[in-house]
Amino acid sequence: MTHAEFLAAYRAGRAKVSIDRDAARRFVAGRGLLPFLLLPVLGLSVAIAVIGHFIIGAIVFVLALALRQLVRASAQGFVLQRALHDERFYRDAVAARILRVDEGV
Repeated sequence: MTHAEFLAAYRAGRAKVSIDRDAARRFVAGRGLLPFLLLPVLGLSVAIAVIGHFIIGAIVFVLALALRQLVRASAQGFVLQRALHDERFYRDAVAARILRVDEGV
């Protein structure tokens, strides 16, 4: 199904979209370069704790982990919204078997 057909079917309510939750989490984390963002922040939190500011270091550490959980929790919605607006992303998500569209629902 092409992106234009997907948009028309989705907007008309004829398409049932299913998104693989675990694959979406990995896909979004990889595409957003989440590990490259989190590793320096986690390292910074440890450095802050080592120099004596334990509470601030712990807060930064927990916030970094919370960001990771937030990204993982919202991955399915992100994949759907991005697929609706970006044809290339839609093709990539379908090719990676993250997004499945069943028409005629």
